[in-house]
Amino acid sequence: MPIRLEDIKAPIAREMEEFEQKFRASMYTKVLLLDKIMQYIVKRKGKQMRPMFIFLSAGTCGQITESTFRGASLIELLHTATLVHDDVVDDSNYRRGFFSINALWKNKIAVLVGDFLLSRGLMLSIEHKEYDLLSIVNQSVNEMSEGELLQMEKSRHLDISEEVYYQIIRQKTASLIASCCAVGASSAGADPEVIKKMKAFGQHIGMAFQIKDDLFDYGEEEIGKPVGIDIKEKKMTLPLIYALSKASWLEKRKIIRIVKNESDKPKKVKEVIEFVKKSGGIEYAKEAMDRFYNQALEFLKEFPESAYKNSLTQLVEFTIQRVK
Repeated sequence: MPIRLEDIKAPIAREMEEFEQKFRASMYTKVLLLDKIMQYIVKRKGKQMRPMFIFLSAGTCGQITESTFRGASLIELLHTATLVHDDVVDDSNYRRGFFSINALWKNKIAVLVGDFLLSRGLMLSIEHKEYDLLSIVNQSVNEMSEGELLQMEKSRHLDISEEVYYQIIRQKTASLIASCCAVGASSAGADPEVIKKMKAFGQHIGMAFQIKDDLFDYGEEEIGKPVGIDIKEKKMTLPLIYALSKASWLEKRKIIRIVKNESDKPKKVKEVIEFVKKSGGIEYAKEAMDRFYNQALEFLKEFPESAYKNSLTQLVEFTIQRVK
């Protein structure tokens, strides 16, 4: 029976409701246009997995405090700022099935909205002297930017090794989940060693999460992101990297040429997908995902049993079992 988010949320249901009110308050502005956009951002929120990681991590390590609520708002403000800016950079018109900010209000306003969210996050942490939390989140945003630029740099030549791939997803995806878990632990008053363990726990979840996302590209699930979208965008993911490492020089050259020059042709994209499947790329990526997943669970074994820890374990399972 699949794990339901409602069941995972049970120990923190009241806190999640309270957080929604506090988060709305943190985004309030007297500028009508800006307030309208802030309301739109709140309305299109997703599964709220980031705040869940924060509150469950705090409960696992100690007690949920006012600092935990501020940490969750800080993560959401700064992460939303990066998403708004990403949509401008990618010229994307949609985000989670909704129109993006730049699609509705144009690029100039979208960039300024991102700046506003960023400054709100900084202001929230400075006003309450949450310097430890700000330090954790700031490092994550820095790594996310570096990871994105590294991927752009490498994708020009399609020369990403497995080691570089792991560096990219660690910075782009895993650093955010790692910071959620570290923020939760820090806000609960955990000592530096515990915070470090929770950060490592979150990083392993993030690695498994991204590899799972990469597998969707090969049609391993009936629903999810469109099949072949990474190939069309010339993104080198683990299944393809592995398949190319096992290919002959001629076959490798042929596949790279398709990804570089013909990734807009559905028939050619299908050819790449079949090549990856035959080369064992899917199985290899699944093994890597399971390895990170099991390593994440090992970190949790050190903490005492509680409803929070149980839900945190289920949330890890949910990230791996999800189909979209």
